[in-house]
Amino acid sequence: MNSSQPQIEVKSVSKSYGGVVANKDISIRVPHGRITGLIGPNGSGKTTLFNSIVGYHPIDSGSITFEGQEISTLRVPDIARLGMLRTFQQTRIYKKMNCVQNMIISVSHRDEGFGGIFKQAKDRETEQQAEELLNFVGLYQKRNLISGDLSFGQQKLLEFAMALMNKPKVLLLDEPTAGINPTLINGLIDRLKRANEEFGITLFVIEHNMRVIMNLAEEISCLAHGELLATGSPDELQNDQRVIDAYLGAH
Repeated sequence: MNSSQPQIEVKSVSKSYGGVVANKDISIRVPHGRITGLIGPNGSGKTTLFNSIVGYHPIDSGSITFEGQEISTLRVPDIARLGMLRTFQQTRIYKKMNCVQNMIISVSHRDEGFGGIFKQAKDRETEQQAEELLNFVGLYQKRNLISGDLSFGQQKLLEFAMALMNKPKVLLLDEPTAGINPTLINGLIDRLKRANEEFGITLFVIEHNMRVIMNLAEEISCLAHGELLATGSPDELQNDQRVIDAYLGAH
């Protein structure tokens, strides 16, 4: 792939639900191998844009490319096969299974977006990989616990590990620190940076915690009322009056 080409490129994308415009003429570039942020007030269209990128619903107009390939007509399984996954504000884990089983099922049916029927994996190598990634996110000691008994923050770490289990090229994270105990947040930031640096995973992150996103992302885009307000470095956005008026002033 041309290194100067963005890994994800959103061009003039619009999406409406009935008479409600969720995204209007949005254009964003996500560079290969970087951490890119997406901020904005509630209802600004951030999650809608994520859902469009990973194939949860068709866009009304515009274009979305992944490594130069048009993907706006593809659905979730096809986009997962290309190497792009996402996590959610509310975790999607198998709460009656232990952590290792959750890790294994995430690859048993990766094309179904963590869905499907659990097939017991006998492959010790797969189990070992699961344990290594649980150790990476700080859950090794809890690997045999039923995931529904974990704290919400630990469940988010498990979902992050499940995504890593699939060796994604790009991971879209929807508010990864929301609901997490403040004592866990610094550790999560560190693990996100390490996943980017050590595994080479491009991260595209929606985040309401301004301290987190300003520390994490190299470039940030801000949405408001379904439109793109500004894109720039953390310093540039913190000093952009449009962004301050629409969003940062409330934080």
